[in-house]
Amino acid sequence: MFGIGGGELVFIMFIVLMLFGSDKVPEIARTMGKAMAQLKNATNDIKNEIQKGAEENGFDTKSLTDITGNINAQINDAKTNLLGDSGNFLGDTATEINKVKEDIDSISGPIKRQR
Repeated sequence: MFGIGGGELVFIMFIVLMLFGSDKVPEIARTMGKAMAQLKNATNDIKNEIQKGAEENGFDTKSLTDITGNINAQINDAKTNLLGDSGNFLGDTATEINKVKEDIDSISGPIKRQR
């Protein structure tokens, strides 16, 4: 829960008890519980409204999932084409450039520019 361990939770509860006193802690917990329930209900209402709006416009959940799946597949294909299997940018372009550079160096050989 939020990356908080048992010891940390006990410490936080101890601090809350010290700040607010034992008579206010149940009231605070009740208020926080109600707030969490209201937040959950609000998010469920928003989800339902979005789904109703999508269904009214001709989209259903399955078609939206298919569309996003197709988009993700196209993105992955583009990444594979650009990066290649090795994960280098534009596949093996860097190795090809190095080969051409070595060929040019071998051709020019001792004919280098004098400084």
